[in-house]
Amino acid sequence: MNLIRTKPISRRTLLRGAGAAVGLPWLEAMTPAVGRAATLKNPVRMAALYMPNGAFPLTWTPECPGRDYELTPSLEPIADLKREVVVLTNLWNEQAKAGDAHYTKEAAILTSAQIKKTQGADIRNGISVDQVAARRAGHSTPLPSLELGITPVAVGNDVAVGYTRVYGSHISWSSPTTPLARELNPKAVYERLFRAAHGSGTDEARLDSLLLDRVLGDARRLRRRVGKEDQARLDEYLSVMRSLEKRLKRADDPGRDSWEPRAPIDLEAAPTDRPSSHLEHVRLMLDMIALAFQTDTTRITTFMFGNAVSEVSFRFLDGVESGHHDLSHHANEEVKLSQYKIINRWHVEQYAYLLRRLAAMREGESSVLDNSMILFASALSDGHKHDPHKLPVLLGGRGGGRIDTGRHLVYGNDHPLSNLYVSMLDAFGTPVERFADSTGPLAGLLHT
Repeated sequence: MNLIRTKPISRRTLLRGAGAAVGLPWLEAMTPAVGRAATLKNPVRMAALYMPNGAFPLTWTPECPGRDYELTPSLEPIADLKREVVVLTNLWNEQAKAGDAHYTKEAAILTSAQIKKTQGADIRNGISVDQVAARRAGHSTPLPSLELGITPVAVGNDVAVGYTRVYGSHISWSSPTTPLARELNPKAVYERLFRAAHGSGTDEARLDSLLLDRVLGDARRLRRRVGKEDQARLDEYLSVMRSLEKRLKRADDPGRDSWEPRAPIDLEAAPTDRPSSHLEHVRLMLDMIALAFQTDTTRITTFMFGNAVSEVSFRFLDGVESGHHDLSHHANEEVKLSQYKIINRWHVEQYAYLLRRLAAMREGESSVLDNSMILFASALSDGHKHDPHKLPVLLGGRGGGRIDTGRHLVYGNDHPLSNLYVSMLDAFGTPVERFADSTGPLAGLLHT
């Protein structure tokens, strides 16, 4: 993105308020929006965890449907959580079947939309399911939603396939032309949750307001010195910033509704600024999701284990000697395939880690997991084939009692993934008649 790499706007200015991790678009959700008093009823939460480069079907998909299915090698890490998870088979995103092998599928994992092929700034996707929920219920918490990741945004274009790499770095879209920036620094996320829990009157919040004024001025001056393409991107950026200005003013309104965190946040317990390994980085980000849900700072979050075409090295795992994307192109060679399977399983282990954290957080007679929906999915089936069919999809948590868990649900071939999102929005309390190309709710998922 040209804005990040342009000299006239200080990168330090852009990043200081965000914990030195992302640019100012992150600030849209930094300061508490108008909230409402917490009720006795436990809230429902929604999270989406994205795994790049697909999964090997033969070690992922259980053979039998129903409650008595046997876990496959890739799914064995959820053995103790089997009653809390639904395995969903034969879902796909029809709108992503054409075009590039990765970008058209991975950017649309939560939008079920057709991606515009472009190497410029005229990107186009759809609105993601998390942001549909955030538009309708995000006012209930200080942070309408929380977008997290591990890998920085990939810049430039993938000239081999004709797509901008921006598509591969975002799964959360607030509009068809606006991907939401992800926070990559676990310490910055923790501090952000702390500020949200302690209101807008802190010194940090006042600093954020001053930083916003400064960066807006820099961006407006920069606009006069760049080309039309950069001007278009800056116009989108400034539009987000104007929305943030309104949020800051509302947050300072002494007459706004009260909101109280459901659990304390101790600033002294903030995680390290520089995780020592990929595993620690991932675990810390999952801890941030758990904390955000436990405190009710947000009820909507997304997390990317890696960008599209991720080449994260998994040499820290026994038996793995190469990068993720390279191994996903295994060509059925056992040396590569065995390593690809190990990586698949590792991602499910991290998913299970988050579910256990949430299950241990009590809310009266239930747990945070009982009151959550934690989606785990990849936009490809077999990474070697770039197969858009039979996507690997798991849904953990009972969604406040709405989801009938502990089953393997098998649908007819090429069943719309968007039907799952219709059901999730219903369970979340923000029902819709349709989402993208849906044909209705996902049959059998919710208690009738």
